Amino acid sequence: MEEIKALPDLSAEEQRVLGSLIEKSRTTPDYYPMTLNGLTAACNQKSSRNPVVNYDEETVTLALNALKIKGLISTATGGSSRAIKYKHNLGIVYPLVPSELSILSLLLLRGPLTPGEINSNSGRLYEFDSIEEVLERLQKLSNEEQAFVKQLPKKVGQKEARFIHLLGEQANAAEVESQASETTIFQPNEALENRILKLEQEVEDLKELVNLLMDK
Repeated sequence: MEEIKALPDLSAEEQRVLGSLIEKSRTTPDYYPMTLNGLTAACNQKSSRNPVVNYDEETVTLALNALKIKGLISTATGGSSRAIKYKHNLGIVYPLVPSELSILSLLLLRGPLTPGEINSNSGRLYEFDSIEEVLERLQKLSNEEQAFVKQLPKKVGQKEARFIHLLGEQANAAEVESQASETTIFQPNEALENRILKLEQEVEDLKELVNLLMDK
């Protein structure tokens, strides 16, 4: 029987870098693998990130070196650019399919999420057919011999339980849970909130495209 490979214990910086690489491999495949400059910008995005960070290239480089030692990223060179580019190996090291990688990317980049939040935020990464498919993937990721995610206990006022990844500690997980339980009771206009989030994402996408075009 094949030995199960232990999960890595990633730092917050390693989690952000790995999550960004997985995300961009799906959302901007034409600019993937990524340069250090492009990856740093991806880590520091103001939308689709929790918490928002401001890493410099040295911080990202150190995280890349640590991830390379763990076998989770590799470098690529060639083509018209001489710059070293980076790609993730998570789906090679572990038996994960695109839908599962997309879920892990969201959890790495955004912190604890409900199945509904995963479904509504995954469109650019992977198109789930339904919330039931998301639940099925989460169950597989949490119930197998090697769990990649776990379900957090429901807080008072929450309709859905949240899930977190198990690829390293998340200092803000408890804080996010506490905030979520408070805000669930007083929901803002959901349609307006979703529209604002969509507009913010479109602005970030345009900024990202400009950065990638300048970096190519």
